[in-house]
Amino acid sequence: MKAYVFPGQGAQFVGMGKDLYENDATAKALFEKANDILGFRITDLMFAGTDEDLRQTKVTQPAIFLHSVILAKTMGERFVPDMVAGHSLGEFSALVAAGALSFEDGLVLVSKRARAMQKACEATPSTMAAVLALPDEKVEEICAGITDEVVVPANYNCPGQIVISGTVPGIDRACESLLAAGAKRALKLKVGSAFHSPLMEPARAELAEAIGSTLFNRPVCPVYQNVNAQPQTDPETIKQNLIAQLTAPVRWTQSVINMIAGGADSFTEVGPGAVLQGLVKKVNKEIATEGIQ
Repeated sequence: MKAYVFPGQGAQFVGMGKDLYENDATAKALFEKANDILGFRITDLMFAGTDEDLRQTKVTQPAIFLHSVILAKTMGERFVPDMVAGHSLGEFSALVAAGALSFEDGLVLVSKRARAMQKACEATPSTMAAVLALPDEKVEEICAGITDEVVVPANYNCPGQIVISGTVPGIDRACESLLAAGAKRALKLKVGSAFHSPLMEPARAELAEAIGSTLFNRPVCPVYQNVNAQPQTDPETIKQNLIAQLTAPVRWTQSVINMIAGGADSFTEVGPGAVLQGLVKKVNKEIATEGIQ
């Protein structure tokens, strides 16, 4: 059985999608439609902007979404997923690719999500840190022990790799404790935001209204969602999980484990980069992986 997975924020690069735009009429039409929907030429920033341009959350998220979704759509009849999943932002790409959301509605939601998250980031100084080579339970214990600041696990990426999220003082203290507990690394990331933490509550509330008023269909295959790593096909359940995703951790390790248990014997990453292929291999090195860029 074939699983398709879709990357999240951080996979962007200058020039992403340019070949698609120049060589595929369907792709070009979709990119131009996206420019109209967004009200600015995101293609100019994707194809010839700067790294700084692409690092803006309001640009990064729709850019990665567009690259991934348009790639899936240009595959046509070759895109026949038995199951899909996306990492954080990538869950929206997965839902559009699987037919649960229209291209237009998916893009509007991603743009609203990005802007709401940017506002939440500006409200409280916050950051994230990658933690390597420490059991999940130890990371959870240390985060829970810091009670006067916000510090929580945000991404369970693969065995031995967790990203934590929270206030700047909280993350600094957690990193010290994690290194003292034996972590190989506890490295602050170059982000000014605490994604998938309680600090995203204002964004969650804002996005909830937009998701609630958007039509979701039953997808053509199960979507393994971030919040609980379980396969979903019910539109209302998918909506609620998508809303909860903003303040809950991404359970990617468990998602991959569950997809394999559900019969997946190959994973295809659709979109920029190869991060998810690497994470899948760290969960199970025997599983076949490939990427479509």
